[in-house]
Amino acid sequence: MTFRGLQRHRRVATTAGRNVLEDHLHNKHERIPQSVSLGSLEVARQCGARKLKTDHDGAVSDREDFRAWLQTELYDAEVAVHNGNPAPRRDVWSRNDPVSVLGAHMNAHGQLELDSLFQSLGERFSDCSSYEFELLSFDVVGDMAYTEGFEHTSASVEGEPSTYTLRSTQVYRRENGQWRVAHRHADAVSG
Repeated sequence: MTFRGLQRHRRVATTAGRNVLEDHLHNKHERIPQSVSLGSLEVARQCGARKLKTDHDGAVSDREDFRAWLQTELYDAEVAVHNGNPAPRRDVWSRNDPVSVLGAHMNAHGQLELDSLFQSLGERFSDCSSYEFELLSFDVVGDMAYTEGFEHTSASVEGEPSTYTLRSTQVYRRENGQWRVAHRHADAVSG
């Protein structure tokens, strides 16, 4: 499915009067499609979606807040880097050390190496036709969270069309009320 097709799917899903975030909540192995990538929780409510699960005082739970961030800001940053724009990905990463990447392409430790890595990725990638994160598990404990899953991507790598899957684990920190990536480990799935 092309990115345009995913955008069209998102509009249909968010105006269908159902809470797509809640629909995916209890699946053990789930894919987080673009249809779940809402611009904000308020947009979801304006489009007729049911209210998100809340805790006893009516606040959105940490898990729901984190999941919403994954499906919007982080998702959009991943699509952007695969279209050659590393800035949104850099923006979702912590500016506080320690930060690290054990990557499929190269490794980075610290802010300077991270900047260099993301710049290199932006130069390598273009023409992303699809990106999907298959979330296997996640958890939030206080101001820390993690995800593990598969990233399915179709994009040009150094000008050549490529489709691949990465197995990824990421660690996140909540800093000044915002989720930020602190560590990433990803490698290619063979076979």
